[in-house]
Amino acid sequence: MSTMASQPVLEASLLTDSASKLFTVVLVVGGFCAVMLAIFFIAERAPGRFQRPLAIFICLTPAVLLVLIGLVIPAIRTMLLSLHGPDPRGPGAAYVGIKNYKWAITDNATQDTLIRTVLWLIFVPLAATILGLTVALLVDRMKYQAFPKAMIFMPTAISFVGAAVIWKYVYNYTDPKQSQIGLLSQIVIKLGWKNPPNWLLTSTGLLNTFLLMVIMIWIQTGFAMVVLSAALKAIPDEIVEAARMDGATGFKLFRTVQLPMIRTTMIVVVTTIMIATLKVFDIVYTMTGGQFDTDVLSNAMYNQVFTQFNIGRGSALAVILFLAVLPLVVYNILQMRKDRTER
Repeated sequence: MSTMASQPVLEASLLTDSASKLFTVVLVVGGFCAVMLAIFFIAERAPGRFQRPLAIFICLTPAVLLVLIGLVIPAIRTMLLSLHGPDPRGPGAAYVGIKNYKWAITDNATQDTLIRTVLWLIFVPLAATILGLTVALLVDRMKYQAFPKAMIFMPTAISFVGAAVIWKYVYNYTDPKQSQIGLLSQIVIKLGWKNPPNWLLTSTGLLNTFLLMVIMIWIQTGFAMVVLSAALKAIPDEIVEAARMDGATGFKLFRTVQLPMIRTTMIVVVTTIMIATLKVFDIVYTMTGGQFDTDVLSNAMYNQVFTQFNIGRGSALAVILFLAVLPLVVYNILQMRKDRTER
């Protein structure tokens, strides 16, 4: 009886709570709209010389606020947290200076993680860009391009976790005497390799790391293909025809005309893939959890914060990750400015 009596009270409480949240949302949205309408009303009636600056201020202010709240303030806070102990809000809140950065540089496991991250940064962008460019050159010569391009681009639309789940079945290991689920093991057994290794759980060399890189290359090749294909098609036909009249065909045409014309686009593609590779947490976490010598910087940062509960060290790794991305972005901007100047 008491349970039945308390049920209407619980339902009424939930309804009241939901109504309160809905009212808050409506109030915030309505208040924002009212403020924006008031600003636009003032802007329309401002003197002529103030209208343009006021319009710029109105358009830029929301974006600046979002950047400050979503990027600048969290970045500054992370840098400050990296200078403190494990729990900045608890007993470990002591200021430790650059101790966390010294740990990141001198710790053997973290050093190995940094080396593997550098390998990812070198191998994945280069391989994905070269493959994407090769596929773009080949597919653009086909009469019907839409279907093959869609098939090659499709992995780009898949989340990293979804791609990792798919490739788990490719790398799945089963005893060679039993029927194979893993595609890779089945192929090498058919080719005569009687005892293939456990592809992901072996710590010998860098085999499992390179197998994880293959997933990222598979995802990013479609992106590189689409962007570079568009860049190749944007080259004026007059330039290509003039080069052919001068005797440039095949690889010579590509090397002397097409490649220089798409250089800036290639830099953008490589930089974009590099930034995505630096954040390749999902694949590593889903496939191996960073174990068996496959850890990368983003996964190590996650483990420090959410597994080891050492916010200071995790923040230091996050700052290192940010500093690794920064030169790539700056270089990309400089190259784009240089290209505009040359044009």
